[in-house]
Amino acid sequence: MRTALILVLAAFGAFSTYVMWQVGYLGIWQAGMASLGAWQLLLDLGLMSAITLGFLWRDAKRTGRTIWPFALITLAAGSFGPLLYLVLRPAASPSHPVPAPAR
Repeated sequence: MRTALILVLAAFGAFSTYVMWQVGYLGIWQAGMASLGAWQLLLDLGLMSAITLGFLWRDAKRTGRTIWPFALITLAAGSFGPLLYLVLRPAASPSHPVPAPAR
């Protein structure tokens, strides 16, 4: 799963860099406010970011991680915060080992 997240982060990061180069940070926000449909998408993304931050907050409390850097990145750059949180999350060790399949 970590490999898939890294690939998504790299591809989305490259695309976002290209878009920022073309229209700038403010240009992205202006496009997000250009019509009623764009406002709906912008509000939907904001809502999903807030819900995701709630899940990350709970996970960070449970695992003893700091949430603030990822929350700030989420507020400034959207899904980069949660993606980084998941990529940098320590590998979970199963509390109950999974038995090997019978042959």
